[in-house]
Amino acid sequence: MSSKTKTDCIATLMSAGISAVDARALRRISMTLHRWHDLECGNERGEAIERDEETNLPYLTYDTGMNGKRGRTQIPDRETAALKQLTKIMKAYPGFAFHVQGDPRGSALFILRPGDVPAGRDIDTCYSRGIVVHQ
Repeated sequence: MSSKTKTDCIATLMSAGISAVDARALRRISMTLHRWHDLECGNERGEAIERDEETNLPYLTYDTGMNGKRGRTQIPDRETAALKQLTKIMKAYPGFAFHVQGDPRGSALFILRPGDVPAGRDIDTCYSRGIVVHQ
């Protein structure tokens, strides 16, 4: 990602009425979520983030090299922390909404201005009309 794209993203958020401090925080949140989503899909070393079905705690899982057996290590829940911060920031901007897109091949975060989601439409069908928060 070029420095110009980063600057354009922040400038676009600011021109929509979001403060410079919050625009930079939204970009950091998008970067955190993108890295999280990427690791949920797994990496070339066979590591992946998985949540425990009973506790909902996140673990980094990995191949132990023993007949396909997987190991796991608990990790900090950066996703939940980022989503809490995102929700807190967006409360300051009535009429705005956000969409988190979990496919790591694209941007993780879209900020939707009033009017970006047509009346009666589900945000999931038109989130790309919003501001893409580049990583």
